[in-house]
Amino acid sequence: MKKLSLLMLFCLATISSKAQDIDALLAAGVDNAERFANDYLTPGTNGLMHSMNANWFNTAVAKPLGGFEISILANAATIKDEHKSFLMNIADYNSDPDQDFTVEFEDLASSKLVSTALGENETDVDLIIRYEDPLLGEQEERITLPNGIGSGSANLLPTAFIQGALGLGSGVELKARFVPKVDTEDVDLSLYGAGLQIEFTKWLPADKILPVAVSGLVAYTHLDAAYDLTGNSGFNGENQRLENDTNTWLFQLIASTKLPVINFYGGIGYIKGTSKSDLLGTYVVSSGPFLSQTIEDPFSLSSEVGAVRGTIGTKLKLGFFRLNAEYHVGEFDAFAVGVNFGFR
Repeated sequence: MKKLSLLMLFCLATISSKAQDIDALLAAGVDNAERFANDYLTPGTNGLMHSMNANWFNTAVAKPLGGFEISILANAATIKDEHKSFLMNIADYNSDPDQDFTVEFEDLASSKLVSTALGENETDVDLIIRYEDPLLGEQEERITLPNGIGSGSANLLPTAFIQGALGLGSGVELKARFVPKVDTEDVDLSLYGAGLQIEFTKWLPADKILPVAVSGLVAYTHLDAAYDLTGNSGFNGENQRLENDTNTWLFQLIASTKLPVINFYGGIGYIKGTSKSDLLGTYVVSSGPFLSQTIEDPFSLSSEVGAVRGTIGTKLKLGFFRLNAEYHVGEFDAFAVGVNFGFR
């Protein structure tokens, strides 16, 4: 169980910890820091929502009354090139008519592809903030934009769960999954989910002789996490942290074979979810046009997914021991494996 928690923790922490780099942009104003953070973090939180929704099922056959299965699941969403960078238009960072400073790239480019939380800049990308100091005249502040997790993640966003399934009879199966609670010095994390699968073919008179089963699944997953930034942000202040609240729904149509040992399954589904991240605490700006200002609870970010995905997988059943593997095609492709122990 501890190893499963650490896998999930790695995925969240490598993305969330980048907030300690993002907050450097508070020297360019809260609105500009929020604008950059939203573009920077969204691919990571969206990828996590896809990874969280893999491996909810391994067959369309609902377990009979009293039948159960306990599973250890490992999932990973793959990171495409399009998720690793975004186009940063410098005009967007100078759009406030009341802004008494300017932001520009060091090389004066009007726009540039820069790293998201999932990418990596080939070379340092610097922003220059130019402003007038009442005593010293024209001044400038240099900010190096943060890299993402880059190649360190092997282009994967992993998640892992312990999951249970229980047959309620009449083609109805109840599912639940969770990640053992993580509470470290820097990160607190909890994740749980519940699902209901209904086998439609169970209601047909010819159910016993049909070679395939068809069912539907509705599943909900919740992630609650906090990353402590105090001491790592580069700003004086108190109670500095990044909090994340993520909620997703999965609606899935499933079909599978009904063979004794090896079976194949697949289907089409729709993922709907929202991830909200809050940068909280107090931050005392020590440079730039906002020198010595204290900013409290700087900003909140949110991202949404609403995407169709296709699934194909296979399952090997040897008595009470089962193995399954699957692949999902969608906005973020994902693959998953499961070790399952079941009765009936």
